[in-house]
This record gives sequence, C-alpha cells and structure tokens, in this order.
Amino acid sequence: MPNSRSTRRRFLRTTAATSLGATLLPAVSWGRVLGANERLNMAVIGTGGMGTGHTRNLVGRKDKENIDVIRVCDVYRRRLNEAERIIGKPGSGTMEYREIIDDPDVDAVLIATPDHWHTKIAIEAMENGKDVYCEKPLSHTIPQALACRDAVKRTGRTLQVGPQGTSGGNFWAARQAIADGRIGKPTWSQGAYCRNSRGGQFNWPIHADAGPNNDPASEGYIWWDRWLGHEHDLAPETDWNADHFFRFRKYFAYNGGLATDLLYHRLSPLIMAISGHSGEYPKRVVASGGIYLEKDERDIPDTFFMMVDYPSEHTVVLSSVMTNNDTWPYVIRGQYGTMEFGDGLDLSEQSPWADEFRKANGIESRQIIGEDGKSRREPANGQAAAHLDAVPRRDHMGNFLDAVRNGDRLACDVDLGCSVMVAIKMGVEAYRQDKVLFWDDQTEEIVVS
Repeated sequence: MPNSRSTRRRFLRTTAATSLGATLLPAVSWGRVLGANERLNMAVIGTGGMGTGHTRNLVGRKDKENIDVIRVCDVYRRRLNEAERIIGKPGSGTMEYREIIDDPDVDAVLIATPDHWHTKIAIEAMENGKDVYCEKPLSHTIPQALACRDAVKRTGRTLQVGPQGTSGGNFWAARQAIADGRIGKPTWSQGAYCRNSRGGQFNWPIHADAGPNNDPASEGYIWWDRWLGHEHDLAPETDWNADHFFRFRKYFAYNGGLATDLLYHRLSPLIMAISGHSGEYPKRVVASGGIYLEKDERDIPDTFFMMVDYPSEHTVVLSSVMTNNDTWPYVIRGQYGTMEFGDGLDLSEQSPWADEFRKANGIESRQIIGEDGKSRREPANGQAAAHLDAVPRRDHMGNFLDAVRNGDRLACDVDLGCSVMVAIKMGVEAYRQDKVLFWDDQTEEIVVS
C-alpha cells in the first residue's frame, strides 16, 4: 500500500485504548472535546482543484479562527506535495486516508474527493470521533446518503454538506418570509446553473506524465486502484484511464454530472427556504435532456432539465445547460406573491390576492380620486411590492467552524443534504432510465412508474 505508515501517534492511541479497556467502546469515544478557545486541528482529504482551494482558505483563516491544517491526503503525488507546501508542514501528507481519520490529533476533516468516496470517508471519520465538512454532493448513491444520515445520528458528530448557497442570507430571509406567509403557499420555484465553453465542460487539463505505473515517490504517481475504490464497490474496476481521473465529472461511474455538480447547488437553498432547514424528500421526479453538442467520451448529458414534485404540494424546476450560458434566476412563486432574489428579497403581489399579500407584508392601501373623478385603489391591485434585507450570516466554512465549536445551527446539515441528494439522484436516474420515478418514504426506496 503506497505511502502507508504506522505512526507513533497511532501506536500510542492503540496502546492507551487497550490498557484502559477502551477497545470495548465505540470509535466515537476517541473524539477530542474542544474548549471554546482551543485550537481546532483540521485535515483535508482530496487536494485536487476544490480541495486545494479549501486548503488555501483554511490556512488563511489560521490566526483569526484559531485553526490549523495539520494533515493532507491525496492519491496523486503531485497534488499531495503541493498541499504539503501550502500548509507548510513537510511530511504531513499521506495517500492513505485511514491515517488521517486514525490520527487522534485531527479534530475535523474536510472531504473534497470525487463523489463516489464522499460518504465512506465521512462515515469512517465520524466513527473515529471527527467532525466533517463534506463537499457537495453528499454522496454518489442514495443508499450512501441514507447511511451517512444515519451515521450522523448514531455518532452525534457535526457534518456540514458543501452547497454554499445555503449559507446565503437571502435564503435564510426567504425561509422566514415563507414561514410568515408573506407570499402565501409556495406552489413552484425555479433554479438554473448554465455554462458555455469552447473546450467542452469538464475537459480539464490532463498531466501527460501522470499514471499508476510511475515510481510511487515520483510527482506523477497516481494510486489508481485506491482512487477507483473498486475493492469497496465504489466504482467498477477498470484499467488506467487519464480522462476518467482528471475529468471524472464526465462519467456516471463517479458522479451524476450536471445534476450532482451544479444543480445540487441550486436545489439545496431552494428546498431549505421552502420546506425548512431539514429539507423535504421528493414525491415524484422527471428529467430530460441529452448530449447535444459535446460528443466526446462523456456519458453525462450536456443539456439537462429536471422537475421535482414534493408531498407538501409544490414543484421545483431545475435546468443545467453547458451549451449556452443564458439562464434564469432563482424565483419562488406563491399564491399571494412572487419572491425574487437580488440585493435581499423582492416580493411582488398577485393581483387576485392583493388583500392577503398586503396584510401579510404590512402594506397599506388608500383610495384616491383620479382626474376622471373616479375612486381607485393606490397602489392598484398587482402593483404592491415589499423588500426584505438578507439575514447577516457567516460564510459556509465559518458556519461549520461555529457549529463545531459552539453548536451553531448548520446551514446544510445531513438531513437537508440527504433529502436533496435523493431528489438529485432521482433526477439522474429518471434521465438515464427514461422513466418517471417516485419516492417511497416508508421503505426509502425509488419506485419506477
């Protein structure tokens, strides 16, 4: 096993646990109890593009947040070496993620691996007493998402899922406004995430010298079998394929394409605002689209649409198109009014329900006499509007750190993350199977129409 090492810390922990009879205790008992002012030691598992960005961000927070990134992990030597340089701790890196989650000095881990590894590492980390920030999406499959949800409940650890929009003050304001009835009952909402490029979406650069046949100590070495995770049934066993490794988002074997990479960002804050901070599991999902222009090795669509119906009787319409970057904004529509997102929230009334909208938003009407001598309402029905400021909030990572230290409410906890994952994955499967899919909330399984 490349770069696996039996550290003195692991030996001491194991020896101490055995001597105290702690081997009879669950692994969660190994977690450190932090004081409010104590330094939080973190590790990053997966140091590709997103993981490197997170690593730099965490290092930049070191003094202000009293945190330190003490370990890094990646199966690509070049990325691992760079991560060590960023945190300024030579020799702190490993290709074996178990060394990270076994390290008693690590309090929390940030997981930024490809999607198919997210929940396995998250669950093992929590069982070893670590708190977890998991990049979106929560998982690759629905059973993985449900298992992660259950692991959070079982271990009592803190887990934040990574759709950063859920920390946006606009959406927390929207949650309160909807709960207060300011637009009446929401019936449908929309979100989109569209791009366009000449090179094809997700066709990131490939390093020509990289691969599994290099010397494990060389910059170009990749632990391919571990990346696949086929021994854990995380992905099919296959020969080295540089396109799969460097451009994994093009392949359903490792993720859900546009749905899990982009639309997870859009659905998470919408469903939080409409259904509440714990989310809501879907009732029915349909999807459409195809590979219309980017006809290379990919099997994910370049054009994707999905609709999610919820038991509480509203529908979310989502679009992700990689062949044209025109898009539509977030909008939530209720019986009394429409909610649009910008610098805060702008609410506009529905004319037939003007009285209800104005009462819910504290808007007074008055009767005026026009030049024609006739009395009319001012503002006229359909013309009243209200503006709400965003709720001041910490950014997504700051929210996670506050939750770990102080028990603050997470912006995207495992309940929200899991319910969104179910809907998004149903969209992927509805597209792939060309079926209408239903969710059985009793068995927690997909039912195909």
